[in-house]
Amino acid sequence: MTTRQSEMDAYVFDVLMPDLVGHDRRPAAFVVYLYLLHSAQALGRDQVPASLQTIAIKTGLSKSAVQVALRHLKRRGLIGEVEVGTQVNPVRHVLRPWRRRWQADPVA
Repeated sequence: MTTRQSEMDAYVFDVLMPDLVGHDRRPAAFVVYLYLLHSAQALGRDQVPASLQTIAIKTGLSKSAVQVALRHLKRRGLIGEVEVGTQVNPVRHVLRPWRRRWQADPVA
């Protein structure tokens, strides 16, 4: 069995985790975002084909908890609109808004 390693931006753990888990009190949203972000990185793109059922199984959350988490992540600007895929496997767009901010603010 091989294991995959994934690199996460420090922002995810230093800022996003305390914000979603502590401030928003939405730990499920953080877990779902971690799953989507890891999946996107493994695929080498920002789009992840993933149904509610798939996300629920992979994260250990209920489908209803995944639905609530996805709505919260969308409101927070961490995932985009569901793109056309199939009804069974919709394509979810994973956003990293902090990267745009860092790229827009060049270091002098």
